[in-house]
Amino acid sequence: QVQLEESGGGLVQAGDSLRLSCATSGRTLSSSTMAWFRQAPGKEREFVAAITWRSVTLTRYLDSVKGRFTISGDNAKNTVYLQMNSLKPEDTAIYYCAATRTTGDLPTRHYAYAYWGQGTQVTVSS
Repeated sequence: QVQLEESGGGLVQAGDSLRLSCATSGRTLSSSTMAWFRQAPGKEREFVAAITWRSVTLTRYLDSVKGRFTISGDNAKNTVYLQMNSLKPEDTAIYYCAATRTTGDLPTRHYAYAYWGQGTQVTVSS
């Protein structure tokens, strides 16, 4: 059984940093593309970042977080991270970790991901 568990959310001020973690079980990181999505109140779930491992590590980001957020993974710990710097109030959302059944691509659509965590709240005050 595949399980994803997010942690690291919280309440911060604009300009602060947070690091989200996604601990996985039942599956190794290298067998999936791993991603972070977010959902703000009244809005659709939005792709934030993805990572996959081929001969090299590939990543993909939402334009509005490029240069501020970094996705990474620790295969030994089976954990994916999202380092978020220079946070803005518009980054406020529930952040979800997700995994695909196969690796290779970097999809941005939520329906491409088969496994989801419960989410962690990130609130950025101005």
